[in-house]
Amino acid sequence: MTLLVEPPPRDRAGKSASAPGGSSSAEAASPVEVIEPTELAEPTELAEPPKLAEPPIPGGHVEAVMGVLIRVLSHSPLARPLPAVILSALGLGGVAFVGLCATAPQQSVATPPVLLPLTSVARDLGTPHLPDIVADTTMYVSIALCCLGLAMMLWANSRGWSPNPRRVFLAAAAAVAVVVNITPVGSSDIASYAAYGRIAALGHNPYTYTPIQLPGGRAGNPYTEIVSHFWTSTASVYGPVATWTQLLAAEVGGAKPWLTIWVLMMMMAAAFLAAGYILLRTAANPVRAVLLWVANPLLIVELVMGGHLDALVALFAIAAIVLSRQGTRLRHDIAVALLVGVAGGIKINAAFVALGIAIPLLHDRDWARLARIGVIAGLTTFGLYYFSYGTSALGPLASASKMVISPTIWRWIQELALLWGGKGAEHAVTTVFGFAWPPLMLALAWYLYKRLSPDVPTVVAATCALTFAWVLVAPWSLPWYSAVAWVTVALLPRNSLTRWLTLATGTLSLLHFNGGQPTHVQVGPVP
Repeated sequence: MTLLVEPPPRDRAGKSASAPGGSSSAEAASPVEVIEPTELAEPTELAEPPKLAEPPIPGGHVEAVMGVLIRVLSHSPLARPLPAVILSALGLGGVAFVGLCATAPQQSVATPPVLLPLTSVARDLGTPHLPDIVADTTMYVSIALCCLGLAMMLWANSRGWSPNPRRVFLAAAAAVAVVVNITPVGSSDIASYAAYGRIAALGHNPYTYTPIQLPGGRAGNPYTEIVSHFWTSTASVYGPVATWTQLLAAEVGGAKPWLTIWVLMMMMAAAFLAAGYILLRTAANPVRAVLLWVANPLLIVELVMGGHLDALVALFAIAAIVLSRQGTRLRHDIAVALLVGVAGGIKINAAFVALGIAIPLLHDRDWARLARIGVIAGLTTFGLYYFSYGTSALGPLASASKMVISPTIWRWIQELALLWGGKGAEHAVTTVFGFAWPPLMLALAWYLYKRLSPDVPTVVAATCALTFAWVLVAPWSLPWYSAVAWVTVALLPRNSLTRWLTLATGTLSLLHFNGGQPTHVQVGPVP
């Protein structure tokens, strides 16, 4: 959207200038002419123009092409409530089908070799084994349908569809309650989570003790068997809070890895729904918020059906962000700092949430609040690491920071360096990456931040821009890493970042789904 007036300055200290429903005081006071909406949706003419979080700059040729494509799709019959919901359900159903066929009679390429309750029932009922090509094709089509279904629901919403957000939440919660009973799909990470929990439960340090070292090793330990062979010799790169979560699940699961994984999936599903409930209660536009988070089929696939810890990070992140905007008293700052500190104890990328909360305080030169939040958050994270597993918990992060995933431009450069200069050149460019990507990420975050209207909450806009830029620029990036970007964009008015976040997450989802592909027999519940 192009604004023909000078926008107001961004709100102070992250306080929202928006009224319920996404309208802002600036739009009420200033004449605004809507030239072209540029969100994931292209609405038809309404009595009042839609409220967008758009920049006072043109979108360029790429946005123009995207606008034409979106205009065509958004006015198609699919951009209606019923077809949109059906597309989303088909996408989720396709991924769930791969999970149900995960071990019948041998594992699917997209799932770890473990039987959860509904998968066990499906096996007893005679579900077929999916050859690799069938499983891959089903995943490609299903992920595409999830993206299209999300887009269509948002377009239907922009054209006037406004379902009861509580009913949407309950329907999504019912879907989540079903899929947590299906074998994880698209990632083998949760098998590693379970192994780290088992290591901790046996009294070992998961930051120095690896899954392959568990008694019995690769061929004799049920936990080691289900971990991808790529990660059996890798220590945990997650924080102590994540380890305690995994430990709790392993204490329940005991020698049964399927039960440990089931408990972990239920924990992540609960965190996912809790974050959605916070959005439901605090978002200016709760319908849009629940569609973008709890009813988002792409996120259900990545965070719930994949059982990823990022759902837990997103919960603490959104709680901290919402609380930071509700008050400036000492008790508020202490609570915000503790939430940020605990998030840092789950995954190190919570540092972007801390930076997002600090930006409005830096802008306002509120040094006292910045100092107390920063000190308490820093001490909390430091204490969680130091008084649990000590500095050994930071060791695996150093190795992980040098990893480059394929396919990315970083990996292509590595391959060229290896081809032209050998291992030495490859090592040199990898070292350069470590210095190059952070400033590139900050530059992109600044660009994305400026793409949002100055009257949207600074803390939300900054955190969204930082976490989205990280997903796009970091040498190692996976679709579930976008969780914090999604939970923050759900608090913003309609904006063009939504379409790019959908494309980025969907593309990463299409590029990265597998179950680790170990070659051993699964371990599951007794029917």
